[in-house]
Amino acid sequence: MTSSQLKTHAYALIFSLTALVLSPLAQAVGAQIPAPPDLAVNAYLLKDFNSGHVLAAKNNSARIEPASLTKIMTAYLTFKALKSKHLSLKQNLAVSELAWKVEGSKMFIEPNRPVSVDELLHGMIIQSGNDASIALAEGIASSEVQFADMMNQEAQRLGMKHTHYMNSTGLPDAQHYTTADDLAILATALIHDFPDQYQRLYSVKEYTYNNITQSNRNRLLWADASVDGMKTGHTESAGYCLISSAKRDGIRRISVLLGAGSDAARAAESQKLLNYGFQFFDSKLRYKQGQAIKSLRVWKGKENQVNLTVAEDLYVTVAKGEHANIQAQVTSQPRLVAPIAKGQVIGRVQFTLNGKVVSERPLVAAKNIEAAGVFGRIWDSLLLLAQ
Repeated sequence: MTSSQLKTHAYALIFSLTALVLSPLAQAVGAQIPAPPDLAVNAYLLKDFNSGHVLAAKNNSARIEPASLTKIMTAYLTFKALKSKHLSLKQNLAVSELAWKVEGSKMFIEPNRPVSVDELLHGMIIQSGNDASIALAEGIASSEVQFADMMNQEAQRLGMKHTHYMNSTGLPDAQHYTTADDLAILATALIHDFPDQYQRLYSVKEYTYNNITQSNRNRLLWADASVDGMKTGHTESAGYCLISSAKRDGIRRISVLLGAGSDAARAAESQKLLNYGFQFFDSKLRYKQGQAIKSLRVWKGKENQVNLTVAEDLYVTVAKGEHANIQAQVTSQPRLVAPIAKGQVIGRVQFTLNGKVVSERPLVAAKNIEAAGVFGRIWDSLLLLAQ
């Protein structure tokens, strides 16, 4: 494996091990925590951004129609295209007849009138423009059909196993679906992978294009100063949906709320969910990325020691007041033989509270360890035989 492949493998293990503790955390944190608020919605999920712990959930694995929450994936792929230089913010894109005539919410772009990628991003994210979404999709992949293929490939890469896209907008289609679990994965990935773009765009309250000013439909941007995103969605069949992200005292929480009865209800119920998460749970940094957690003996290498570390900052979320009671246990491979690649998974750390596992993560090699020369390998072989 290459170093890049090893890192990707480590991240995949992080997500899979996180899934082991994704039942609502109140079952394992020890302290008395009230049940989540009773929300008048079809499904919801509340998660801690840094640790990945799910704090509350209802019907989170049920298949739902994402409506305009789809545009989070359209934005994600646009940000990737910008990062790879496939697009630039100042680049003008053509407006097709399909984009111009699309139904639903619009930013009101017009054929034969230049519109930049940056303007389209504002129109899609703030105004929820279906026309902007299609123009971006066609600018990236030539057609919306081909762009939907890209969306599905990206969903699989991110681990969104129960998602399928048919378009860039979220307009209803029987084969266009996702889950609250998958939407939380996507929202987390966008904020993590493109923090600058997220901060630049998702908290903007209104945008004017073509002399038409439209407000961001996320009411929480006005109601709660800690909320800095993320996206609304609505169709008759999907109901009113909202993914919200809020940051208080350095802790970020993400709520996914699906199928509320009204615009006002989705905001009010999302606010209840976020307040519940911040009031009763606390997240702390346990290990920083690259921090030496344990040193292991390496055989047949140019160096005989390697440090165990974490691929990313490792946070643990438990009930407030319980962090002092957490126990950490590190396990590792019994015998490490060079070569070892930086980022290679060679151990794990498990955090328990009152005898219950609350978090588990892989541990990786902090550096490359090359194989020793012939005599070094022979000498270590003899030492191993003597053990």
